[in-house]
Amino acid sequence: MNKVFPIITSLLFASLPSAVIAAESPIAIAIHGGAGTIQKSRFTPEKEKAYRAKLKEAVEAGYSVLEKGGSSIDAVTTSINILENSPFFNAGKGAVYTHNEIHEMDSSIMYGKNRQAGAVAGVKHIKNPINLARLVMEESIHVMLSGEGAEKFAKNKGVELVDNKIFNTEHRYKSLLKVKAKMKKAKLENKDHQAAHNSLDVEYKVGTVGAVALDIHGDITSGTSTGGMTAKRFGRIGDAPIIGAGTFADNNSCAVSATGHGEYFIRYNVAADICARVQYQGKTIEQAGNEVIHNVLMPVGGTGGVIIIDTKGNMSLPFNTKGMYRATKSNTTATYVGIFKDD
Repeated sequence: MNKVFPIITSLLFASLPSAVIAAESPIAIAIHGGAGTIQKSRFTPEKEKAYRAKLKEAVEAGYSVLEKGGSSIDAVTTSINILENSPFFNAGKGAVYTHNEIHEMDSSIMYGKNRQAGAVAGVKHIKNPINLARLVMEESIHVMLSGEGAEKFAKNKGVELVDNKIFNTEHRYKSLLKVKAKMKKAKLENKDHQAAHNSLDVEYKVGTVGAVALDIHGDITSGTSTGGMTAKRFGRIGDAPIIGAGTFADNNSCAVSATGHGEYFIRYNVAADICARVQYQGKTIEQAGNEVIHNVLMPVGGTGGVIIIDTKGNMSLPFNTKGMYRATKSNTTATYVGIFKDD
């Protein structure tokens, strides 16, 4: 009799409408659009309103997927697609320029239920890199594909390759010209690339979009997408497509999507470190996130932030920069949108 009861209960639970299940089970989503030198003085009221509206649109679109009983994977890709298709953020349409005045994009996704993951790096002709990362996760035997190989895989799967010029935006091009002028003025360009890079302001080294979500089945997913670093050279790849650095998800701990100066997030394995502290040290996601972002990264010069979610629907969004584009929504909390540190 005792063995039958759980089966009957699960059958009844499965027959309930998604809206009813969602009311009983925690569902939640958090997104980010990058962290960095985001100062209120640089925003007109109109610009601030537009950014907040896009963040709200993205988080609510992802939440709508969860509310209807959809998977955390679908919610994450839905939200990230909206951010990738906006010129506001450094991913997809808003991707920054490389030193050679083109766009090279990276992305990754990880599913906490089984730790399956997919990533692409250095792609130039993919409108929504997060979708290709998902294809790698679901329809290939590999975790990460790069450059021409990743695009050949995309073409074999029926993904349309687009002209790299569709990612051109005036404000990103102006940023590239400023970077090149600064490097040239310092007489560093083509002589000491490392010194030239170190002379640049933080805002040229950061910028990513991402999402983490929890669905009604108790499964979490993390996804991250980026155009990388302004004026990057030599096929540079940051933390966004690297599982454990910029993206990580495991139902036993948490899901993390990072944004910031990628080299530091790679060296310190940020996303996985946060989840390890949760799983093995019994810390909350808030405690673990703050420790890594403020106590590990900050002392060594690592700037940026993360969004974190666990299987109970708890969310945390720590960052050590002046601002981070961010938004959250759950079945117990209203939509929150933030840009500046004091939001």
